[in-house]
Amino acid sequence: MKKKLKILFMGTPDFAVNSLDSIYRSKHDLCCVVTSPDKKSGRGQKLRTSPVKDYCIENNINLIQPDNFETKEFIENIKKYNADIFIVVAFKILPKKVWTIPQLGTINIHASLLPNLRGAAPINWAIIHGLKITGLTSFFINEGVDTGDIIDQIETPINKTDNFGSLYEKLKNMSGNFILKTLENLNERKPQKYIQNIINAPKIDKENTKIDWTANGKEICNKIRGLSPVPGAWCLIEGSNKIIKIYDAIFHPINDSFKNGEIYIENKKKLMVSLNNGSLEILSIKIEGKKKIHAIDFINGMKNHKIKLI
Repeated sequence: MKKKLKILFMGTPDFAVNSLDSIYRSKHDLCCVVTSPDKKSGRGQKLRTSPVKDYCIENNINLIQPDNFETKEFIENIKKYNADIFIVVAFKILPKKVWTIPQLGTINIHASLLPNLRGAAPINWAIIHGLKITGLTSFFINEGVDTGDIIDQIETPINKTDNFGSLYEKLKNMSGNFILKTLENLNERKPQKYIQNIINAPKIDKENTKIDWTANGKEICNKIRGLSPVPGAWCLIEGSNKIIKIYDAIFHPINDSFKNGEIYIENKKKLMVSLNNGSLEILSIKIEGKKKIHAIDFINGMKNHKIKLI
């Protein structure tokens, strides 16, 4: 679409800032931004502003921070801008009364190649499931979750060294140019294709971040990569309630005589965990209440070489 568009943008974290910046610097008219309310965080429970809000303040952009998307006040407030289109990047699920307001519809940028990895955590699950390729998808929001007609897609490889943090940065850096290309291709609407074995990307929680030491070694390694640096794949030390988080690890498909989850030291410098199809070499680790450390520091502090992880 060649014409200049009046755009209302919705987003909160730093992942959304690249898209916001591209729109702000483009030929289009960024009339307003909607972001989440400030939140208390840290020990002092100080109010923290979102990266999107910080960008808007810095560039003097109209800003709305609603507590509720359903209120008459909020609906009237965004309607007054008479935007041609709404663009949503890394934001909350919107009610129909909001996404149906603009004449051209509401676009969402999703960090996967839809219809694969629908859901709240597509970047994490792309690595956890061992995918080799992921990307970005722009689509029109409808009443389903990430099910609307696709406008455009862009791919990127997932390298063996990628973790959640590096893939997040890669996709974030791609999003700025991608949103402008999407706006040029608004008329290229196409339905989502059918995939027989679709992978979903549910919200990351305490249950699905726990390491299962009976699983395949590659799967364990992928889980660790997909959850690093945040929130971290975790487990417990047998006989203790302390949580251990593992951030970097290498899978070695070799057999040993230890039991699943049992920690041992190899050549006085490698921290290893026995698995059912090999061993996991831990490179960095964090014990609850302590700082993240390198494996060699953990080895130096070990008093009992019979530690078992569960």
